[in-house]
Amino acid sequence: MTMHAPVTFGTGGGEPYARALRSDGQLHLTDPDRPGSVVTLDVGRWSAAADRVDRSLLDGADGPVIDIGCGPGRMLVAARTLGLPALGVDVSAEAVAIARRSGASALQGSVFDTVPDEGHWDTALVIDGNIGIGGDPVALLARCGEIVRVGGRVVVEAHADRSVDRTYTARVVDADGHESAAFPWAEVGVDALLRHAEAAGLTARQSWTASGRTFCELIG
Repeated sequence: MTMHAPVTFGTGGGEPYARALRSDGQLHLTDPDRPGSVVTLDVGRWSAAADRVDRSLLDGADGPVIDIGCGPGRMLVAARTLGLPALGVDVSAEAVAIARRSGASALQGSVFDTVPDEGHWDTALVIDGNIGIGGDPVALLARCGEIVRVGGRVVVEAHADRSVDRTYTARVVDADGHESAAFPWAEVGVDALLRHAEAAGLTARQSWTASGRTFCELIG
């Protein structure tokens, strides 16, 4: 497998992601080539307990769950509450530390590096915009297909606009103007997600919208 450099969402420079995790603040995802295009990220929601929609993503899991880009670990805690073994993977040392303090199992690193029990996970979660990781959705989905068992589930959250499909070099900025280093990112609506999934060798089982969030269940 071709190895990828670890993705550095919100790291480098002023370390805005780590700062926001400590304060439950908001972040802005920016594209230097499109100055008017700013995505607001609510870190407080990531740090809160899993809500009803979050928990519903685990309804179809009947085995261990891996959360790609787990952040501070709300989905790991939700899985544990349901009696499901769960592991989070995140490039942020701060996020992993917070997840571990909640009692969750989390690993600092890139999804493109080897992960424990590769090929045996029942469900992989790629939510909260994490389909953007690496700026190459096909490569990320193919990697998830390697991580889950044969017939395993990859549950992906898509962009609210189903027609969106773009990759770009992003930066993260916090409310105080602390800016991260640049990193590759992607935004993918459900129409493009279905195409990328097919290219990655995954089969779409269903897609749905709940509380304004759009998801797709793919089978490895």
